Amino acid sequence: MRTVHVVTHPEATHHVDRVVGGWYDSRLTAAGERAAVAVAHALRSRIPGDASVEVFSSDLRRTAQTAAAIGAELDVTPVYDERLREKSYGAAGGRPQQWLDQRFVPPPAVGDRMAHDEGIPGAETRAAFARRVYAAMHAILDSRCANQIIVTHGGTLTFVLAAWIGMPLEATGYVAFHAPSGSITELCEDDFYHNRRIEALGDTRHLPAHP
Repeated sequence: MRTVHVVTHPEATHHVDRVVGGWYDSRLTAAGERAAVAVAHALRSRIPGDASVEVFSSDLRRTAQTAAAIGAELDVTPVYDERLREKSYGAAGGRPQQWLDQRFVPPPAVGDRMAHDEGIPGAETRAAFARRVYAAMHAILDSRCANQIIVTHGGTLTFVLAAWIGMPLEATGYVAFHAPSGSITELCEDDFYHNRRIEALGDTRHLPAHP
């Protein structure tokens, strides 16, 4: 059986500063660093010590810090891939969230949601975002390692899971999965039917109660 653990990075400075994340290269807060260690310990408890493990991560600092903690605990060198980054919000990245909220054009309820222009210069469309995450997932899943860890972002998680279950990219206009910061989502593929399931979404039981 293949098991993939998808980790959403813990609390980062853009969360507490209330600025737009995306490709803005924020770092983990002190609480986020403690949570990253808790994530690493939780993964160590779930994966047998003699098992082969691969760790893939977005290359942004907040995910790289999380992946480094995991890699140190599991004695694995993470592979950093920019295709696992959060959605790019273009000119809004690093600006106050209010700046984005005042300019954001929401997607239509019907029509072409994938190519929708959100009104922010340089921002990725949903189609561009999904396409690069799908490309990263195809590369990851080409490996048959039985234990894989993907460290990514809350927005990116949706397309990681959509790619996992084989949803056609052009059908992702409405799909949305949510998992809290610092959570672990567990994905499983059996060896006989090769069915893929989402075993657990956004598990946070490992996180400190009072970070």
